[in-house]
Amino acid sequence: MLIVSNSKSVKTRYKGVDYIRIGSSKERLDKFPEYELKLNSILTNGFPTIVNTAAPDYAQDLTFEKLFIYYGAKGITLRKDTFIKSLKLKTKNDLFNIMAYILSDQNNIPIRVSIFSGTDKASPLFSVKEFCNTCIMYSMDKILEYGDAINIIQADERGRISERKDVPLFDYEAFHEAILNAFIHNKWLTLNGPQISIFTDRIEILSHGGLAIDQDETGFYKGSSLPVNEILASIFLQLRISERSGRGVPKIVSVYGKESIKIEKNRIIVTIPFKKVGINSFTIVSNKVTNKVTNKTEDKIIELIRDNQNITIQQIMVKTGLSEPGVKKNLKQLKEKEIIKRVGSNKKGYWEVIE
Repeated sequence: MLIVSNSKSVKTRYKGVDYIRIGSSKERLDKFPEYELKLNSILTNGFPTIVNTAAPDYAQDLTFEKLFIYYGAKGITLRKDTFIKSLKLKTKNDLFNIMAYILSDQNNIPIRVSIFSGTDKASPLFSVKEFCNTCIMYSMDKILEYGDAINIIQADERGRISERKDVPLFDYEAFHEAILNAFIHNKWLTLNGPQISIFTDRIEILSHGGLAIDQDETGFYKGSSLPVNEILASIFLQLRISERSGRGVPKIVSVYGKESIKIEKNRIIVTIPFKKVGINSFTIVSNKVTNKVTNKTEDKIIELIRDNQNITIQQIMVKTGLSEPGVKKNLKQLKEKEIIKRVGSNKKGYWEVIE
């Protein structure tokens, strides 16, 4: 019996023939020339990483102005004469590597947020926002800012006695950790960036590549995570973007459960569900955004109408300090959002808050 075991430095050879293991069977290596070439490379150079793999030929004329600005904003000085070596941005053949490419001003790997007007990708695509053509630090920050912008604060007045309860559309800290992990652990070797999809009921954050080679699911969920891109993770730590404390996944799990993280062979998908409350709901339908978000002025007007359905425009002017055109504009916006409606005529009718 010939046992083909795991090997990190040599091939399994018997009577001058090299063998590989495919599933539970052994096969002659020379029957699979592509495998043989790949195996020889791995045994000689180690598994491909964004550090030991050269960027494409078109990505060898790189500049790093934005990276320098980012470091400077964090109070850290990069030396122009040593940063390439200290950040390990070149291969042993003196070529810029994949990590250099994604940190450069010329990075053009697609990173986008796709918004669908339904609950799956078969739904009409409402909008696509691009966050590429720059250093990935800036792309990540812009996506985090965008997430903060769409995280609507909803007024929960159910069972209200005195103060209302403000409820965000989703847990931003869990979203932040999911985005951070997607950028740090994405398999950039494939020249594909993380994908963020927004549906009417959730956000999905996809990173390519699955778990690190020596990572198991138990350790992953407990927070003893092994970085897929170790040097990149160290740069994020140096910039104080991440703590490398292993709290990201446990934070997501504590809020949304283990089922919110789907681990597959070549990708990891984190699902951030929306929490919708009453009339302040966020939906995307019929190629149109219906966003029942209210600002402070509109909130005040809603409260006044709740207290007095017969309130007049003049009375609202006194209570809010708005001009007559200002009151009319806000009332029109609230009606368009289907938050309030006018029942009856302007003179003898009354206002009603739509529940």
